[in-house]
Amino acid sequence: VLALMWWWDTEPADFDVVKNAEQHAAQHHHRVVPGTTTTATLIEVSRILLEKRGGYLANDILPPGVLMDNVPNWEKGVVLQIRDLALSMRNDFARSQSQSVEDDDLRDALNFFSYKHQHWIFPSSENQYRNGIERTEAYLKRLGDDNEEDGQFFARADNLEAYLELVNKRLGSLSQRLSASVGQDRINTDLAGDPNAQQAKPQPAEQRVKTPWLQIDDVFYEARGSTWALLHFLRAVRHDFEPVLRDKNALVSMDQVIRELEESQEPLSSPIVLNGSPYGFFANHSLVMANYVSRANAALIDLRRLLENG
Repeated sequence: VLALMWWWDTEPADFDVVKNAEQHAAQHHHRVVPGTTTTATLIEVSRILLEKRGGYLANDILPPGVLMDNVPNWEKGVVLQIRDLALSMRNDFARSQSQSVEDDDLRDALNFFSYKHQHWIFPSSENQYRNGIERTEAYLKRLGDDNEEDGQFFARADNLEAYLELVNKRLGSLSQRLSASVGQDRINTDLAGDPNAQQAKPQPAEQRVKTPWLQIDDVFYEARGSTWALLHFLRAVRHDFEPVLRDKNALVSMDQVIRELEESQEPLSSPIVLNGSPYGFFANHSLVMANYVSRANAALIDLRRLLENG
């Protein structure tokens, strides 16, 4: 059991999103068109989630999977990014305007990917996610065929900005949770900037936020999984939206986001996630990860501004 735990406790390697899309097109006999790389990357990331070393562990109920928490939390981060991209593909990338009809395969794929990530039976999470992959495959096949009336992908600045808004919120949440590893006294800014804003339940003006000790490595590995998946998705988006990004003079900003995410994937040399004080003798891996995530998020804000006004 211990040997299997050690063998399974490994994060998958990166893959080339462009080569993956070309290989997928060759194997499934469809053309490479705008949107092929993004869709094929969504499929490949989902496939790796299920078929990596040890398979899918988040819903295991028997040893050694049930005894592990690093990889299951990594998987949770990947699943959240898969859902965000699947949502944007259904709502934005595959639709020309707000009054257009949604794609049936992408609608079904999102429903399958939204299934609870820890469900082990009737049906299991793996079965639902495989169904999501099949629906995404069906969309990609139609996207690359010769039927102009069926299967579309619109590489427009407003579509991309809508997806990046989701990413922005996801990274902001991760950054806050990672930073809470050392405890913070946070001022409530929920209603800042709007004098007429209201909220359903009152909140204190200042609040102490600290991640429980046993959850620190959970948040860290969720962030590792989330940034791993997002790194591949943004590489794919950069390829499919390159003319749009170039026109908005935003390629450098996109490259900066990708660079920060690449830095977040450096191997962890320590056998455990250290949680030293900010200026203490020992490292604090959560704060290091929070730094990369925050910088990626800051670059993402600049990128969104260029897409809106560039």
